[in-house]
Amino acid sequence: MDELKLPVWAANASRTVTVDGIETHYFELGNGPALILVHGGGPGADSWGNWHTCLQEYAKNFRVIAYDMPGFGRSSKPSPETYPYDQASRNRHLIGLIEALKLAPVSLIGNSMGGATSLGGCLERPDLVDKLVLMGSAGLAVNNPDPGAKETLKRYDYTLGSMRAVMETLTGPGFKVEEQILQYRHALMQDPAAQAAIVRIVRSDLTYPEGRIASVKTPTLVVGGKRDKIAVPARNFRYLELIENSWGFFIPHAGHWVMLEAPKVFVDVTTKFLLGDLDE
Repeated sequence: MDELKLPVWAANASRTVTVDGIETHYFELGNGPALILVHGGGPGADSWGNWHTCLQEYAKNFRVIAYDMPGFGRSSKPSPETYPYDQASRNRHLIGLIEALKLAPVSLIGNSMGGATSLGGCLERPDLVDKLVLMGSAGLAVNNPDPGAKETLKRYDYTLGSMRAVMETLTGPGFKVEEQILQYRHALMQDPAAQAAIVRIVRSDLTYPEGRIASVKTPTLVVGGKRDKIAVPARNFRYLELIENSWGFFIPHAGHWVMLEAPKVFVDVTTKFLLGDLDE
C-alpha cells in the first residue's frame, strides 16, 4: 500500500533480525552509544509511526535502534494461539534483541507499553541497561479517573474514523493529527494478523508490583505530557517517588505522544540526560 511507503533515508535504514522466534524489523541509524526506542501498544503503533520525528535527530549522537515489537509494524505477527503477546514475552524479546545485536550497555526510551517493556528489561537484566527514559509509561497501576479515553480506545473498530478518534484522544487538545500518519496507522491495521494480535495485546497486564519498581537503580528520566489522558501525571509522580535515581520533566499542553507533539524539546532533554548533561 502507498500509505506504508517509507522515505528513502528510512528505507535504507530498515533491517531485520530473528529474535525469540520473531522476525523483527528495526531501523538503525547513526554511530555512538547504543539507544533503543520502544514504541507503544495502541492500534497501528510501530517504530516508524511513533519515532519518525526523532530518528534522524537521535542519530546525530547515538547508534539508534527503533524496532517493531511482536505483532506490530513490519515484525512477525504469529497467531495468538501460538504466541502469548504478554508482558513477559515482550520483555524477553527486548532482552533478546539487545543480545542479538550486541548492543549492551544500551539506553532505552519507552513510550506507553514500550515504557513497561523498557522497565521490564531493566528489571530483569539491569546489567544490559545504562540509562532509562519512561515517557507516558505503562507499568504502574495509577490510572485515569475519567473513563472517556479508555472507552474511545475500546470502541476502535479498524475504520479510519475510529483511528482518528484514537489519535485525537492520545494527543493534547491543541495538536493536529498528521493526515499521513493517520493513513499509515490505519493501513497497518487492515492486516488480519495485526487485528488478531491487537485483540490479545490489549488484554495483557502491563503493571509491575511497586516493590519491584522501587528496586530499580538505573538512572531514569520520567517524561510526561501534562494533558496525558492515559499516563496521567499522578502515575509519573509515583514513578519519581519509587525510583531512587530519577529525574522528571513535564511538557505543558502535550498528551500521550510527547515525541510527536513536542519532538524538539523531547529529543533535546532526553539527549542531555542520556549523555550525562543532567547529572552535573
